[in-house]
Parts: sequence; structure tokens; C-alpha cells
Amino acid sequence: MQSSGHRLRDVEQHQPLLSGGEEEVAAGRVWFIQDSCGMVCAFMTWFLVMYAEFVVNFVMLLPSKSFWYSLINGVAFNFLAVLALTSHLRTMLTDPGAVPKGNATKEYMESLQLKPGEVIYKCPKCCSIKPERAHHCSICKRCIRKMDHHCPWVNNCVGENNQRFFVLFTMYIASISLHALCLSGFHFFTCVKVQWNECSDFSPPVAVLLLIFLCLEALLFLTFTAVMFGTQIHSICNDETEIERLKNEKPTWERRVRWEGMKAVFGGPPSLLWFNPFAGLRLQRLLMVRARKGGAEFSV
Repeated sequence: MQSSGHRLRDVEQHQPLLSGGEEEVAAGRVWFIQDSCGMVCAFMTWFLVMYAEFVVNFVMLLPSKSFWYSLINGVAFNFLAVLALTSHLRTMLTDPGAVPKGNATKEYMESLQLKPGEVIYKCPKCCSIKPERAHHCSICKRCIRKMDHHCPWVNNCVGENNQRFFVLFTMYIASISLHALCLSGFHFFTCVKVQWNECSDFSPPVAVLLLIFLCLEALLFLTFTAVMFGTQIHSICNDETEIERLKNEKPTWERRVRWEGMKAVFGGPPSLLWFNPFAGLRLQRLLMVRARKGGAEFSV
């Protein structure tokens, strides 16, 4: 472990990449990771959800002879799908807790007025002062506070600021996957009793293929997101990120377990706002930044 004096000499050659004013501007940017693999995975997520929307609405519900069956299931499925895609966008476009680049300068460290023997950590990759529980992401190229993992399906790290949206994303994807499986099973069961031409506007071979692919997709998504949802809730309730668990890091912080951890991630006491991915969306501020800068800015 290096002393603070060592650390000061170690960063004398570096210059800050963000001054105080620039940090304020960066806070208003649209966070987006320009990673080709992540962008492809994010596109595939939206494509598969749109595919499920198409099959559920146009193959199963609209041709149904029961108005109330189509209405209730259509409203429920599409509502959950909107919440899932909104949660995905909020996870992808929210700064997960990135530490400012290049702030580990001698002048800044001296301004912290460290006590003799007190040590702070510096990331050699992004030249930033590394807060407790922060880890460097090689894809985001930043140190992320309370980094849990980097998820290519949301093209972003899951960290301190967007873990809540990631939990909602996994929950709503699991919900629509289970709903799609139930609808598909009921559709198969009812269509076996009658002619397939009466169950769908599509030809029987096409309808069967669409339903089979939907069932496979829903089963895969349900398994994956249900497991991720469970591990995220477990991590939150134990106040331990996945990286900390894998590295077997001993906690040096005061743990907020169970409900305290849930309230810290979701904000405040239990309420319906916990399940609302639109909560805290500052659209007016985003539009003002776009108008001032002439368009969205991207953080990488």
C-alpha cells in the first residue's frame, strides 16, 4: 500500500480532464456507451420484445372471439412491455455512478487536506481518485461506484445510480415472458379443439412457427431474468455487489441490509414509485441541454 505522499508524486504528470465547470456540463449529458457488442445486444432486446408484442397482439389476441379476453390481456401485456422497455432505456442511458476522469492531480489531492498517514486510492487506468467500493470497467473505461457488473443487454454498467432500473427491467421482462407463455399455452389448447384457421388470421404453419419461437424466447428470457432478479435482490438485501462477492472482499463499510438496502436503492420507504421507471425522469432538463448544445451529447 502506497503512502499519500507516494500517490501525490505518482500523479504529478497528469492533468485533469474535467474542470469544475465541465463536470457540471457533463452532468447534463446523455450517458451512452458506444460499444458495438452492447449496442447489438440492446437492439436485439428491443427486437425480441417487439416480436413478442407482434405475436401476442396479432396472432393470439386480435383474432380472438372473446372481446374481454383480448382487451384485458392486451392492456396488461402492452402495459408491462412499456414498463420493461422504459426500464431498459433508463438503465442504458443513466450514468451508473462514473467517477470523473483525471481528477487524481496533485493540486486536487492537496486540497483534500488529508491527515498524516491517510491513504486514498487512484485508478491507474482512468487517473481518477477511486472512492470506496468503486471498480474500473474496461468497457465503460471509467471507475463506477458500487459497480455490480457490466451487462451487454443494457449496454451499460449496473452501479449505484441505475441498479434500481435494472431490477425493474429484469422484473418486467420476466413478467411479460411468463404472460406470453401462459397466453401461448392457452392458445394452443383452444386451437386444438377447433380449426386453426378460426384461431388466427395467419395460416396454420406460420402461426405454429411464430408461437413456437415465442415460447422458446419467453422461456429463455424468463429463466435468465428471473435468476438475475433474484441475484440482484439478494445483493441489495446483503449490501454486497456481485464483484465484491466474487472477489470475497471483506466489508469496510456499514452494511445496510434487508429493507434498509432496498430503501437505499429504490429511494424512500416502500411505495408504488418503487415500480415506476418514469419516476425521477427529468425530461425538461434534458430538452434544455439539447437545446443549449444543439443535440444530445454522449459520454463514453
